[in-house]
This record gives sequence, structure tokens and C-alpha cells, in this order.
Amino acid sequence: MNTTAHILSSIAAALLVCAPAGVLAQQAGNTAEAEAPVYPDILPLREQAKVRDSWLAQRLESVVPALMREQGVDMWVLIAREYVEDPVVATMLDARSMHARRRTILVFFDPGEGKPVERLTVSRYGLAGMFTPVWTPETQPDQWKRLAEVIAERNPQKIALNISDQTALADGLTHSQHEELIAALPEALRNRIVPAGPLAIGWLESRIPAELEVYPSIVRTAHGIIAKALSDAVITPGTTTAEDVQWWMRDKVSALGLKVWFHPSLAIFRAGQAGELTGDAVIEPGDMLWTDFGITYLGLNTDTQHLAYVLKPGESDAPEGLKAGLAAANAVQDILTAEFRVGLTGNDLLAATRARAIASGYQPSIYSHPIGFHGHGAGPAIGFWDNQEATPAGDYLVRGNTAWSIELAVTNNVPEWGDQAVSFRTEEDMVFDGEQVRYLDGRQDRFHLIKGAADRPVEVPAPAPEALPTEPVVDGVQE
Repeated sequence: MNTTAHILSSIAAALLVCAPAGVLAQQAGNTAEAEAPVYPDILPLREQAKVRDSWLAQRLESVVPALMREQGVDMWVLIAREYVEDPVVATMLDARSMHARRRTILVFFDPGEGKPVERLTVSRYGLAGMFTPVWTPETQPDQWKRLAEVIAERNPQKIALNISDQTALADGLTHSQHEELIAALPEALRNRIVPAGPLAIGWLESRIPAELEVYPSIVRTAHGIIAKALSDAVITPGTTTAEDVQWWMRDKVSALGLKVWFHPSLAIFRAGQAGELTGDAVIEPGDMLWTDFGITYLGLNTDTQHLAYVLKPGESDAPEGLKAGLAAANAVQDILTAEFRVGLTGNDLLAATRARAIASGYQPSIYSHPIGFHGHGAGPAIGFWDNQEATPAGDYLVRGNTAWSIELAVTNNVPEWGDQAVSFRTEEDMVFDGEQVRYLDGRQDRFHLIKGAADRPVEVPAPAPEALPTEPVVDGVQE
């Protein structure tokens, strides 16, 4: 077994050790996650690089040719400048290259007739053998002229460029670089330029088997951090603020050598309190807590929203009304994931889910999205929190072997809180293989419980002391 295969095997084995029964099963996907998950050790950077480069090599060999042939494109040209990264180029560079240098140009060419797709780089710096260098600056100092020569030599019928007015993820070619390229090409080749949207989106959204083998452990890491943050180890009711928890999460991720892709959210929902409390608001017994949290590890992202409850003295669980709200959110998750079909649009999923959920008596808000190389990943959006109608971003088609963040909210009235309307927000990461969905590390179906006040005796008000008899007062003197 080679080193990379051994690393991947070790990660998978570690995940199996700490996974609850059924989490990795290929089934309907509504498995509950572990209550206090333990996550695998984070790999050293050298080992992370080996894993990522192994994935990249597999992706370049399989995903790119399949997409180009599916779309009928025989050349794809990607251009990025240092500090102005094309989102696609950033995911095609090996773990040591990391970023575009000066100007990085990648060229894919499909010669047809079953021949392999060429991978070329018209760049000064090599790319770890992933692309064949075809520019010698000492021979041809003009990088643009050399690129034009490479294109003309192969005479492609379609030249795909990352230009899009629909999504930033397929719009990485800057205006100045586009102008330079056009100026370098003869008119006959200019007329063959087409947008690379389906190629860019397809590359970014596609998950290969090797990635999906390890993705659950990445989500498990995020779940483990959330479970610790929403526990007595971090929260002391009456002392800890919402902001304290947010920064604990940031510090924990940094200590692990990882990154968050957005600042964690932590909000407090309280009986009798309109809206949510944040910032320096102190967490108290009886509060419901909500967090939104995402990490990046091995180039893949997580996005999770969980709920917690702070027990009051004498309580051992959250009130039934709160549990009913979480159960309602789980039910809408099930409705949404049951609608997944290859070939539907995100708008189709949004409309069908809302119709079924509302008919079932729920008050849903759906705003789910793809996830992978980016937290808000490439592919069709399924609603937005501030727009529950069809949008251009939802026009893309659902494909198999894609990962998703099932993000939504359901509003429920909580009887124990005077029938107060509360938004129960949930978000869990899952994979769709083209036929069925599977949560990558289960999903939350019960509250995290902060027990700081639970063991205190229930305070029973002391009876009022009996009034002492008084003697009659005569002329101001008590007899």
C-alpha cells in the first residue's frame, strides 16, 4: 500500500472507530449523529498535501475529460493572476503551488478519437507534474503570444473561458486578462470562444469517491467542535456570553491548524424575548442556543447549524415545545431530501418542498445549497432565506455525486414559552449519489444540553413568617 493510500485508509479507520452505528451506512440518510462525537486527529500538513494531491490527480484524470466530452468542448483555457485567483484555478493547483504565481495559465485540450486530454501550463513555474509546461520564457518572452501559438497549433473548435454573469464561481477571468487574450488571438479563433460555465460548475461540484470516503470525517470534526462549544466545558450559565462561545470556536479551530470560512454565529432565544440575543448577551438557564459554524479541511468545507438548550434547575431535558420545533425541522429536511432527483432544478426542489411542507402544516423557509470546495458551493441554489421564490441561481440542474448543505428553518409556537413563535434553524451536510441522499455524519435530532444549572436544587420559596401577635398600644406605650 502506498503512503497516500495508507493515509486515506487511516482516516477512514479512525472515522469508523468514532462513528455511531449506521452513520456511514448507505441508506435513506436520516441517521442521528453522535451525541458527543470524537473526531479523528488532524493530519500533519505534509500528509494533508499528499492526500490533496492524490485527489487532484484523480480529478484531473476523470472529471475534466468527462465534463469536456459531455459539453462538446475541446479546449478549456483558465487564466489567473497572483492575488486575483480564479475560483476554479485555485482548486487545480497542487498543495505546494497553493496560489497563482505572476500569471498562471492552464490549458486542457481534447484531441478526440479516444486520446487522453492534454493538460498544459503556459506559465513560468511548474505545477508538480500535474500539467506539462509548454512555455520557455527565454525562447518566447511574450506569454500571450505563446498561449496563442499553443491554441493555434491545436485548432480547437470551441475555446471555453471562465466568464459568466450567473455565478462568480465560473467568472474567474478578469476583464484585463480577457482583453489581453482576445488581442493575442486571430479573429478566426476569437469567434470560437464560449463560456465555460458548465465545465467550471461541474468541476467544482463533482465529488470523487476518494473525497467522499474522507468527507464524513471532516464533518465529524466540525460536529465535535460544536458539541464541545455547546456544553458545560465552555458555557457557564449566568457568566458566558454569546460572543465568548463564538471566539472559543475560532480559537479551537485555529489550535487544530484549520480555518473557518466564516465567523461562527451564536444567538440566544429566550422566553418572553422578541428576536434573538447576540454579542455580550449572557447565556441563562432556560435559553435555546443556535449556532452556525463551518470549517475548511483538506480543501473541503462544512456548514452546520445546531441547537442547544440550557437546563433550568430540576430539568433533565428541553421542554416538549422546543423538542417539537426541532422535530418539525427534521420533518422538513426529510421532505426536501426525498425530492432530490437528477435533472431537476434547485427551483423545482424549492417549490415541491414548500408545497408539501405547507400542506403538512409546517411554516418552512428553505435556503439549502451545494457545498464542497466552497461553503456556498457550485450548483443550484434551493431558495434563499430572504427569497422563497424561483431565482436564476436555482436554474441549474441537480447532478449526482454532489454534496449539499440542507439548510432551512421552521417556525413553531412553543407552549411553555406562552405560545411564543420561535424559528428552529437547522443545517446538515449530505451527499447525493444520483439515487439517494446520505448525511455525511448524521444529523441533529435532539438538543445539545448545557447542564450547568440542572443539578442545583429547585428553589422553593420559603413560607412567609407568621405575623407575631401585638399588644395593644395605650397612649403610645405598648402594654
